[in-house]
Amino acid sequence: MKKRNPIPTVDIIIEIKRDDGKEGIILIERKNPPYGWALPGGFVDYGESLEQAAVREAKEETSLNIELIEQFHTYSEPGRDPRFHTISTVFIARASGKPVAKDDAKNIGIFTEEEINFPLAFDHSRILKDYFEYKKRKK
Repeated sequence: MKKRNPIPTVDIIIEIKRDDGKEGIILIERKNPPYGWALPGGFVDYGESLEQAAVREAKEETSLNIELIEQFHTYSEPGRDPRFHTISTVFIARASGKPVAKDDAKNIGIFTEEEINFPLAFDHSRILKDYFEYKKRKK
């Protein structure tokens, strides 16, 4: 039997202020399967740290330079990605400017917690539930 390992990935919760003054987070609409709205993120390249991957993926998908604030949590449920077993390290980051959908992103938006009332790809609904609870506890 061939040995297989989970694939390391990163997801980034990018906090940003909208034009209306409200704080929100960036979600992208995926161009490739699995389709749907998701956090920006992707695969860690060989020779790259998790932090470098997060900064690169954010730039590739949102066109923004981000500042990593903290490593939030790691999600490793084998079924979290329908394509294969991934382990995602999630970072919280800040950005300013106007995000533009690039690379794997077909569309992009800045959403408040209340506006995210639609299904998300992967396990990103769970990630955001954990994130919003974490933010409330920190206040």
